Amino acid sequence: MNKPQSFFHLHLISDATGETLLAAGRAASAQYKDARAIEHIYPLIRTEKQLMKVFDDIEEEPGIVLYTVVDQHLAGIIDSRCAAMGLPCVSVLEPVLSVFQSYLGAPAGRRVGAQHVLDAEYFRRIDALNFTMEHDDGQLPTDMEQADVVLIGISRTSKTPTSIYLANRGIKTANIPIVLGVPVPDSLVKAEKPLVVGLIATAERISHVRQNRILGTTMAFDAQEYIDRASITEELAYARKICTKHNWPMIDVSRRSIEETAAAIVALRNKSR
Repeated sequence: MNKPQSFFHLHLISDATGETLLAAGRAASAQYKDARAIEHIYPLIRTEKQLMKVFDDIEEEPGIVLYTVVDQHLAGIIDSRCAAMGLPCVSVLEPVLSVFQSYLGAPAGRRVGAQHVLDAEYFRRIDALNFTMEHDDGQLPTDMEQADVVLIGISRTSKTPTSIYLANRGIKTANIPIVLGVPVPDSLVKAEKPLVVGLIATAERISHVRQNRILGTTMAFDAQEYIDRASITEELAYARKICTKHNWPMIDVSRRSIEETAAAIVALRNKSR
């Protein structure tokens, strides 16, 4: 018998964008399937005045408090206020910084938003995002040699979101749809630089996604065939045949999140180097 789902408040206080904190909070929350977090995110908290307004909200809806604040004075205020309210409170980065400090023999620089500086790595990611958006869904197929990764697959195998996720990590990613009976571009077959990866899934999974994402109808569009599992099975067989012919690795995305698929692609890329 399934337990009824409970809810709790999760307060996330950050002196930067809050992305690190949000990822940590969600990773922890995911381990408790019977409890759902109601997230309260407070980014760019850098003054006592801002912090006092945050605690006004926390008093209204108390819960777990996680924070990433490098200013130790503000961190001390968070700790003391939570202690006075009897609320659990954790500095997410502090244990990690302590390990770094112990190993490196030097204290942390304590720079707010240090991971968001406009350095060469930042502009490399922007360049990758621009490339990926320009080469989405088979656009500019003659540029495949410029890509780091090319994703291929039939409709609704998460090619575009996975491409964007990889681009955000600085990996220039193009994606090309596989259409039954249509060969892939010669420029892709001849390309030597990029890692080409086929994305596949079960026919059931693709049919379910397509049912929820039918964009509309045209004279040439057959919605029933688009979601028909027998037709999808034929499309998948054709995609597998292409990947096998060219010795391109395949990843089944049926039960993978975008992040997990991207991690598998990065691992393949590291091995192929």
